[in-house]
Amino acid sequence: MPEGQRSDDPVPCRVVVCRDCCCGSAKVPADHAAQLARFQARTSVTVSACLDVCDQANVVVVRPSAAGRAAGGRPVWLGLVNDPAATEDIVSWVRAGGPGIVPLPEILDLYVFAPPRRVSTTPSVDVR
Repeated sequence: MPEGQRSDDPVPCRVVVCRDCCCGSAKVPADHAAQLARFQARTSVTVSACLDVCDQANVVVVRPSAAGRAAGGRPVWLGLVNDPAATEDIVSWVRAGGPGIVPLPEILDLYVFAPPRRVSTTPSVDVR
């Protein structure tokens, strides 16, 4: 369990870090390895394949803990997280409790975006 993580919450606040075609690649200038290492050292992390919002690379989703969800917290999508200071702001918020427990710090408002709804990827069929 990462340092400072509450052990009494059965489902901790979790950070999902996109690392696929754009996020975490040379296409986006940032120290991706250092960012991931920082999240892994201080939070519960899941590394994801493409989250389909490449125009927002690097994407980080903060998922609420069980207590945060019970308090009304919902996942917060953060885009363009390419700066070490932004990573630290996210880590601090998650360690304080994250969505539903602690309000989103104003500085992170700059990174919040609404992900697009998933569109069916079923190929269309021309029935002329």
